Amino acid sequence: MSQTDIATALTDLLFTPGLDLDEAVDRHFAPDYRQRTDGRWDDRQDFLAHIAHLRTVVATGSVRVHDELVDGHRYADRHTVEVTKTDGSAVRMEVYLFGEFAPDGRFRRIEETTLLLDGTEGDRNLGSAR
Repeated sequence: MSQTDIATALTDLLFTPGLDLDEAVDRHFAPDYRQRTDGRWDDRQDFLAHIAHLRTVVATGSVRVHDELVDGHRYADRHTVEVTKTDGSAVRMEVYLFGEFAPDGRFRRIEETTLLLDGTEGDRNLGSAR
């Protein structure tokens, strides 16, 4: 398997409605996956709960990668996520991400910080909402 990247992973997780959640997560995230978003650590089960919740509030969206670096098993990027929520409101967030790949090319760990560019104060925690 080749290495995944954040744009492909987020597209499968959030913007491909017919794709089963477990299948999407298995494609891009190792069994021992952990994630820290804005200081909060989640294990793979917490991450699944987060994505399942987002699938109920996100109608459409896109990911734009501005900077991306892969160095062996290390990954870093800066990307913008734009979503239209099911209530019709729009949210735009910039994300600064550092990650590590498992030997099979899936993400083993991601640590990220999010910056709300457009949206309401309630959207500020979208990166870790459940």
